[in-house]
Formats: sequence, C-alpha cells, structure tokens
Amino acid sequence: MSRSGYYEWRDRPPSTREAENTVLLKHIEQIHADSRGTYGSPRVHAELMLGLGMPVNLKRVERLMREAGIQGLYRRRRHHTTVRDPAGQPSADLVNRQFTVDAPDRLWITDIERHEALLNREEVQDLLRSAVAAVG
Repeated sequence: MSRSGYYEWRDRPPSTREAENTVLLKHIEQIHADSRGTYGSPRVHAELMLGLGMPVNLKRVERLMREAGIQGLYRRRRHHTTVRDPAGQPSADLVNRQFTVDAPDRLWITDIERHEALLNREEVQDLLRSAVAAVG
C-alpha cells in the first residue's frame, strides 16, 4: 500500500452508509434506554418502523445492536411448585397407612405422573389384584 493511499483512506470522510448507521444507532440507543434496557432487536425494529417511520431491516438493527453491545432482557421461565396453604386443613387419612387388603375391590390407589414431554399419566389400581383398572 502506498503512503499516499493510506493517508487518503485515513482522512476520507465517512461514507453515506456509515453516517446512516451512526444516526440509526443513536435512535436504537434512545429506544433501548426508553424501554429501561428491556427491548431487544425485534421490538426496537418495530419501534423504528412503526413509531418513527424509519424503513430499516431487522438484520441491520440486530447487527448494530450486537456491535454496540446492546442486548434486551428476556424473561426466564420460573418453575412453579406446589405451595402448601398454612391455614388449610389436611385431608383425612382414610387408609391409616395400611396398604394391605384381604379382599378385592376394598382399596384402590391412584398414581399421577408428569413426564418431561408434559404428558400426564394417571393410573387407578386395585391393591389386591395389582391390576390396572384405568389409565388416562
């Protein structure tokens, strides 16, 4: 590379695209700040298109946000568990923890399983025969 070519490149004014990106990035930063840092590229893009009427591509917004280190928040899913009601009364134990029976159709049990695929399996069974009566 020639010395004159380097200085010409260095002193060259920014291109039209670079100037547009600078202005667009200022708008993106303002929208992101107005949302308290929660908006990601889809919402920022929608705000630019619908709110400000600026025709801009989503990928361009994503690239500018990525280069500027701007990232929206995403809500993490919370795992809900059963919370016992401290004021509630527990149900009566009708079996008294005695799971042995002397005749069929005297004691039935049920089992409900929740699988990873979010499929529920319910099973009703006679304890004496160990035969499954219903599966749902």
